[in-house]
Amino acid sequence: MRVVNQPVPKVDSRALVEGQPVYTDDLAPADCLIVKLLRSPHAHALIQDINLTRALAVPGIECILTYEDCPDKRFTMAGQSYPEPSPYDRLILDQRVRFVGDAVAIVAGTGKEAVNKAMKLIKVKYEVLEPLLDFRKAKDNAILVHPEDNWKSLFPVGADNKRNLCAHEEDGQGDIESVLVSCDYVLDRTYHTKANQQAMMETFRTYTHLDTYGRLNVVSSTQIPFHVRRILATALDIPKSKVRVIKPRIGGGFGAKQTAVTEVYPALVTWKTGKPAKLVYTREESFIASSPRHEMEIRVRLGADKNGIIKGIDVYTLSNTGAFGEHGPTTVGLSGHKSIPLYGKAEAFRFIYDVVYTNVMSAGAYRGYGATQGIFAMESAVNEMAGILGMDPVILREINMVKEGQTMPAYYGETANSCALDRCLARAKKMIDWDNKYPYRDMGGGKIRGVGVAMAMQGSGIAALDTASVGIRVNDDGFYTLMVGATDMGTGSDTILAQMAAECLDCDMEEIIVHGVDTDSSPYDCGSYASSTTYVTGMAVLRTCEILRRKICAKGASYMNCAPDDVEFDGEKVLNLKTGESISRQEIGNRVMCNNEDALYASEAFSSPISPPPFMVGIAEVEIDKETGQIEMIDYAAVVDCGTVVNPNLARVQTEGGIAQGIGMALFEDIVYNEKGKNYSNSFMQYKIPSRLDVGEIRVEFESSYEPTGPFGAKSIGEIVINTPPPAIVNAVHNATGVLIRELPVTAEKIYRGMKNKEK
Repeated sequence: MRVVNQPVPKVDSRALVEGQPVYTDDLAPADCLIVKLLRSPHAHALIQDINLTRALAVPGIECILTYEDCPDKRFTMAGQSYPEPSPYDRLILDQRVRFVGDAVAIVAGTGKEAVNKAMKLIKVKYEVLEPLLDFRKAKDNAILVHPEDNWKSLFPVGADNKRNLCAHEEDGQGDIESVLVSCDYVLDRTYHTKANQQAMMETFRTYTHLDTYGRLNVVSSTQIPFHVRRILATALDIPKSKVRVIKPRIGGGFGAKQTAVTEVYPALVTWKTGKPAKLVYTREESFIASSPRHEMEIRVRLGADKNGIIKGIDVYTLSNTGAFGEHGPTTVGLSGHKSIPLYGKAEAFRFIYDVVYTNVMSAGAYRGYGATQGIFAMESAVNEMAGILGMDPVILREINMVKEGQTMPAYYGETANSCALDRCLARAKKMIDWDNKYPYRDMGGGKIRGVGVAMAMQGSGIAALDTASVGIRVNDDGFYTLMVGATDMGTGSDTILAQMAAECLDCDMEEIIVHGVDTDSSPYDCGSYASSTTYVTGMAVLRTCEILRRKICAKGASYMNCAPDDVEFDGEKVLNLKTGESISRQEIGNRVMCNNEDALYASEAFSSPISPPPFMVGIAEVEIDKETGQIEMIDYAAVVDCGTVVNPNLARVQTEGGIAQGIGMALFEDIVYNEKGKNYSNSFMQYKIPSRLDVGEIRVEFESSYEPTGPFGAKSIGEIVINTPPPAIVNAVHNATGVLIRELPVTAEKIYRGMKNKEK
């Protein structure tokens, strides 16, 4: 291929290097209203009175809005397709506050100083209620996080607000209990992953204004422009036709911006006052009132025979959605449906989950989206089973892993049409020199090194749901405009879609101008989430290019007075195969600008009934100080099967970044609350993320399968890359020290105490 599978530079690389002003805060006018939120100091309380008299007297204050100024219409901030699985449990502002940091009032003024002064002068009287902070005690607790009668669920996800249940489901195949009884070895373990912050460089931010026609224009750093339009229309109780959403460049998202965290607040100010308004979250606000990864506790029962064949898998997941249900019903499913299918010989499986409300910050989407938590539990359990069997964990995986052509258990009956997992494992094993390093090496000086392994799978969009469309237009001089609704958040999706278009249209990348995203002009796309862009939007590009090529041939044939069947298009010209006459794309593009009734434009949509999974193997090598328990990353070898690699450079960067995030989850990141629900992890001083010095050497290779349903054989890569480090690192620690850690993060203290307990 000329363009696809080539390391093409990103289409916006020059603008990024030059620091062009293209982000939300760059585009907001200097004189727009500054919006800030007054936040609750209590985890659970009812607002009895809000005195605004002194605050409204501050010069420069335009308005202060409370729950009495908001529509009494519940909605969800989750960016998901309609009808949203997440319950409608929010108001823009509510009389009941549900976590420390929950919004109490919206303050808008002409400057930061005035707004900050006014916020200090607002007097709020609360009736403090007992909070529900332990998610293990939330189900059927007497304390209700959402006792309101207008709470509603649009989708049958097993939700019941009067039981603190955001979702519940049971799934299975075969008689799991009898299969486990028949096994020679049965392991029963519980694993705990805490909430994690996405910690993207650009915090949450939105700028809003009314246009000439009185429509609400929203410029926001979001992954979900079309969903934001629906969310705002619902929250403000206005027609969707009154809302336009524009996505500028995003300074990172990692799933955080699949929730409409900030948009409703400046939108309400603009709708009430008619004036432009801007809300930019501080880093502290992004830590205490955002959309982190769901905390989950996962119980795994694993049964195997004496030969190491895994015959039965039983998973129960308890997920903490926090104060609101954004993404609660959907993330949890991946904890089982993206971990159980890795083991293709299972005769029976069962997967049950509960998602519960508590009085902490609500959770949301984070790269890996529930699969990360489930794979940590499953892969850790498999590694523990290897220890019980006295078997190398690599060998245990070799005899149990799903293979190409197999039907994947717990994966909706889908077949693994493309799977190079076996080759990924073999290559990663060779990269790390597993046979010589497993299980550990004593390095002398009190240092010991261990290696650990894990596998992972993800998906490529949401099967039978995700929809994407693109539009491509031929302009004068014959260059193309590619209009997309997919959201590039730094991942390079604009680039890979342009690569696909250039490959299909036989042109250079420079001849394609990528435009997006504006809900008024862009074709519909669900947004950038669920690892959907390469696979789903990519197929929409292929379909659209096919139609456009036909139109170019037809137009060229009409100009040459011949039949369309007599011509072909080579990317530069339409050639009459019978006479040798030709007309260039440039001339066609110019001629259609005059005396023409057939627009050289095509737009096609795509949705897939399946979600072909990418696969990955990661092997970690860590060094541990036996005196202190201090752990250091030495090496991480990763091999990914994402089908055809569309852009090797971007895929490699994606993988390296995802592994670094996974290392952070495994070793450093921890959200800590006190006994009253206050979040202590409110800055980078308290919430540690890894620097380049903390991740050791990261080495990435690809073992490409060919996905027959994907564009040029491609599958996704965006999410899977974060999933293997936690279980691989935990396994490496165990192999080095004998210490089993089942709750993240892994810390020197946990390792040290574990080693001391083993000595007793």
